[in-house]
Formats: sequence, structure tokens, C-alpha cells
Amino acid sequence: MSYKVAVVGATGNVGREILEILAERKFPVSEVVALASSKSVGKEISFGDTKILKAQDLDSYDFADTDIALSSAGASISKAFAPRATKAGCVVIDNTSQFRMDPNIALVIPEVNASALKDFRKTNIVANPNCSTMQMLVALKPLHDVAKIKRIVVSTYQSVSGAGKEGMDELFDQTKALFMNSTKDPKKFTKRIAFNVIPHIDVFMDDGSTKEEWKMVNETHKILDPNIEVSATCVRVPVFVGHSESVNVEFESPLSVEEAFEILGDSEGVVIQDQRKDGGYCTPLECAGEDGVFISRLRADPTVPYGLNMWLVSDNLRKGAALNAVQIAEELIQNYGLTPKKAH
Repeated sequence: MSYKVAVVGATGNVGREILEILAERKFPVSEVVALASSKSVGKEISFGDTKILKAQDLDSYDFADTDIALSSAGASISKAFAPRATKAGCVVIDNTSQFRMDPNIALVIPEVNASALKDFRKTNIVANPNCSTMQMLVALKPLHDVAKIKRIVVSTYQSVSGAGKEGMDELFDQTKALFMNSTKDPKKFTKRIAFNVIPHIDVFMDDGSTKEEWKMVNETHKILDPNIEVSATCVRVPVFVGHSESVNVEFESPLSVEEAFEILGDSEGVVIQDQRKDGGYCTPLECAGEDGVFISRLRADPTVPYGLNMWLVSDNLRKGAALNAVQIAEELIQNYGLTPKKAH
């Protein structure tokens, strides 16, 4: 069986990554369509090593013969097009915040809660979690299965690619200007990002937290366990690709560092890179272009009865967005009965 797949937001960072991953993983496509806004119609995007796609207009596209739409074009765009696509029988795997907290729509990380896909046909929509939540839960789910997690305290160090092309361009332009004894005022971020860190991602909430921090709390509850206490501080850092997280975990029962290493070593989607010597850990530089969630600096927290500290790094454009969406599509095909509308 092969499937007609539409990539919504194909000209953006994540859209291009989705196309690359579809080709890399030899996803069973009969046809791939690149969809974008009217201003990007006709723009050429690579699919695999040899094929070039031309962006088509999302607003006028007919989803009648499309099986899967992988979307990363922004919440307002998903809100507008998804009902039209799902009514036509197309399954939308959405990488925006639009549907994540809808109680009727599954929020899925395949390594963590693939079983939530069983009722996908009720809405024909599956939501991708936030990138920072995703890498944290890939690492913590195997430990939670053995020794229930009581509390998580996480600080993130999130790259500018999480803010899209504009964020990457702003870091580049400001850095270049500084080396030329000039300045470039911030537009995408609230303060200069070059040679700086900004403890502010998304909008502020009434309680003083930001929306990004709120997402980590509530998505953890929906995906993993509503009883886990989560405290998050999310920070933008001057790195182009790759999110990092310092995670402190308190468990309800004993879990030694040795046991944690053994559990994580056998877990899907996790790569342990942890040598207690200079350079024996992973940084965003090494994780760029990789699929796994890298775990380093795993050690005991002696300030609580059952606690661990760890350092997590992952490519936010791949596992944090594009790869997870493609993995969801693969799960739907392999284990949850998604068949093409017509034989290809």
C-alpha cells in the first residue's frame, strides 16, 4: 500500500525537515504534495535526492484524494484548514498548538503513548506535542514505568530554530552585526539573542509563567500522568538547532543510577552519552541531524529520598517536530489500520 501525503507548511523549517525524513525513512508514498500560503506558491522544495516539488496553494487545495496531511504551518492555519481536510477523510497530524489540549484529540509521542491512537478516526486529527515536552517524556517514560515519578523540575535551553526561520535569521544577523561593531535591534525576540539568553518563550500567563512552561506542565499531564507535579522554566539561547534540558526527577520509590542506566539503555528513542570526563556528554552541536534524545550527566540527587538529575539534548526540528509526526503516520499504518483511500 502507498499513500498520498500532503505536507502543510512545506517551505518552513519543519516542513522541509518532514520532506527529508519521509524520503530518508522510505515512507510508502504514492505522491507527495507540498502545500504553503499563496505567497509561496511555485517555490521549489527538495524531496529526497532527486525530486523537486513546487509548492501549491493550501487555501485552494482539494484533500479529497489525500490520505495524510502532515502540518506545521501555525495554529491559526491548522484551525482553518484541518476541518476541511478531515471532512474529506484525510488524517491530519498536526505539529502546532491548535489541537494539543483538546480532550477529544490524541496528543502522541509514539515511544510514550502510541495506544492513544486507537480512536484516531473519531476526529481524524492527531496532535504533536511541544518540542520541549517531547524530548523530556521520551527519556522519562521508561523510568516512570518502573518507579513512578512524583515531581519534575526542568529548565530548558531552547534553540532559536524553535521560533522559526525568523528566529534563526535574527541570531545570525545580530551576531554578524556585533562582529562588525554594529547593532541589530530585536524583532522576533524581546531582547537581543546574540551572546545572550532570554528567560521568556511564548506569552506570559496570569501566574507569571509563560505559555511554553504551561505547555510542558499540561502536556506532561495529558501524555504521561496527570498526578505528576511539574515545574518548568523555559529559556531561549543563542543556538541554531537543538534544545537542551536540565531535568530533576523525584520518584515515589527507589531507583538507583545504575538501574536508570540499564532501563534507558534498552529504551526506544534514547541514546546514552554519559562519560564522567571532559567532553563525555552531548551538546546541541552533536545532536543536530540526529533522531534520538541524548541523555548525559545522569546522577543521583541526594537532597530528596529518591531523586535523579539528568541532561537531555535533542534536535528540535527532527524528534521535536518532523520525525515525531512521521512516526505517528507510520504507527497509524502499521498498527492502527490506516489504509489509503484508493489503491495506488
